[in-house]
Amino acid sequence: ASDRLLTIQVIYAEPARVWRKTVQLALGSTVAQAIALSQFAQDNPAYPHDDLNVGIFGRSCSTDRFLIDGDRVEIYRPLVFDPMESRRRRTIHRKAAVKTPNQA
Repeated sequence: ASDRLLTIQVIYAEPARVWRKTVQLALGSTVAQAIALSQFAQDNPAYPHDDLNVGIFGRSCSTDRFLIDGDRVEIYRPLVFDPMESRRRRTIHRKAAVKTPNQA
């Protein structure tokens, strides 16, 4: 039936809290519509909404992706570090760990 509703969870996790809403939308609804209905923007005004990064069950997707019943829309925190810089630092630490003379 075309009047069937989808039940969708919208989640945003921060280190100190998890924001979660369950919304119901019509078949054919998108990630963007679920986020709008969840009132994420109103509840999280500090989030940089012009740079929304989202996924469904840990897989990145666009906001125009169509939803299926039971989807969990995840709103990801903006990166506060440069991933390339982090990778470089991990490599330096690994090399330093290999060179330690603690191994007999």
